[in-house]
Amino acid sequence: MRQELHQQYKAVAEGCIECGLCQKDCLFLKQYGSPKEIAERGLESEELFRESFACSLCSLCTAVCPKDIDPALMFHALRAEGRSAGHGEFTEHKGILAYERWGISSFFSWYGLPQECDTVFFPGCAMLGSRSRRVRQIYEHLRQSIPTLGLVLDCCTKPSHDLGRAEFFEKTFGAMRKSLTASGVQTVLVACPSCYRVWQDYGEDITVRTIYEQFAESGVPEKGRFAETVTIHDPCAIRSETKIHRTVRELVAGMGIEISEMKHHGRRTVCCGEGGAACYTVPGFAANWTKIRAQESGDKHILTYCAGCTNFLGRLCRTDHVTDFLFEPERTLAGKIRVTRSPMTWLKRLLLKRILPRIVQPALIGRRDRHAQVVMVKQ
Repeated sequence: MRQELHQQYKAVAEGCIECGLCQKDCLFLKQYGSPKEIAERGLESEELFRESFACSLCSLCTAVCPKDIDPALMFHALRAEGRSAGHGEFTEHKGILAYERWGISSFFSWYGLPQECDTVFFPGCAMLGSRSRRVRQIYEHLRQSIPTLGLVLDCCTKPSHDLGRAEFFEKTFGAMRKSLTASGVQTVLVACPSCYRVWQDYGEDITVRTIYEQFAESGVPEKGRFAETVTIHDPCAIRSETKIHRTVRELVAGMGIEISEMKHHGRRTVCCGEGGAACYTVPGFAANWTKIRAQESGDKHILTYCAGCTNFLGRLCRTDHVTDFLFEPERTLAGKIRVTRSPMTWLKRLLLKRILPRIVQPALIGRRDRHAQVVMVKQ
């Protein structure tokens, strides 16, 4: 792992031309210096571990870099190296790690695979709690075109991945991937961009697609026409997935909506403020992203396709999830969508888990055990 970190240091130190483009909007790089300066300091210092947690890992630096270097990879490698060296956990991360731990517990995890199931819907943690009714609606809509669709309530453990907890991430995500593969699952449909990134990077033989791509093929829930103007926030986790950006816009525009683009969108989108868990250690840096988005959106209604982004941006801007619009367009445009807030999100997740067996009618059912392994049994 140390060798990988030094390779990243070398790549950034040799590749960065210090043009300043990546520092323009990023408070982290403005304070700590250009990627080249940080990399050169890292070759001679062991004191950058905590600093790395101030980076949002959003990769805007890479999107604007004329040399295509990726400083975010360096900062992530630095986090992982620090963890492996035994630097331990930060108290600021206790909350997000507890959230993740409950997400992969036997209380909240649930796997339901019908007979001959080769595709599952994986909603992601944030949507499960804030929009449990929407999760059910999405599943039932998708099943119209995929009759043997399964449903998985679990966490992809991206928080641990981003915090550099490599061993834990590999163990927990690996257990889920292996269990689904062994059960015949070939495709995972996700609603969460962060889940998309994890499945794409670590899913191995399992193909990942978004529900939006599936909607584009099989049809959207509502087919009305609405003479409104909105703007769309692209989550930074999938900034390079231009097909997904385009698909979401086509779904929204297909219902008569005019889309007014913000300065930062698509490949050059900005983070909502949640990325890389920087909001826990350096909230001022993370809040800068949210402020940029609020300034660029002005008084325009934001639609986004990440439940986490919806929550963060909603603090400063009128923001709704794209699925809210696709399933309840009138209420969404009228500002009448209500989402569940913590701690009631946990109750909603339990209630959803309770009713799913009769909806999914699984032939295989599973959950995580106390060691975070996935146990599947025949019904």
